[in-house]
Amino acid sequence: QVQLVESGGGLVQTGGSLRLSCAASGRTFSSYAMGWFRQAPGKERRIVAAINWSGSSTYYADSVKGRFTISRDIAKNTVYLQMNSLKPEDTAVYYCTQGRTIATIISGPTDYWGQGTQVTVSS
Repeated sequence: QVQLVESGGGLVQTGGSLRLSCAASGRTFSSYAMGWFRQAPGKERRIVAAINWSGSSTYYADSVKGRFTISRDIAKNTVYLQMNSLKPEDTAVYYCTQGRTIATIISGPTDYWGQGTQVTVSS
């Protein structure tokens, strides 16, 4: 059974930073791409960033390019999302997911999701 557990969310002021973590278990972490999505109240869940199995390739939504960085630590079975220069519009519940490739994660659907972690950016 695959489990994805996010952590690191919280309340931060505009311009601040947070680092989200997603710990994966249940199947070979290094064989799968990982992704972060977010969902704001009343809006659809949208892709934020994704990273391939080796960490050599990444994808970012236009809204976060230059501010967010996705990375992974294979030894720790964990994927991270470093979020800098946060804006109020980044406020959302952030979810991680796992898929065969970055393209799979972007196009969906993926089978496994974490429970989400709330990020709130105050103005």
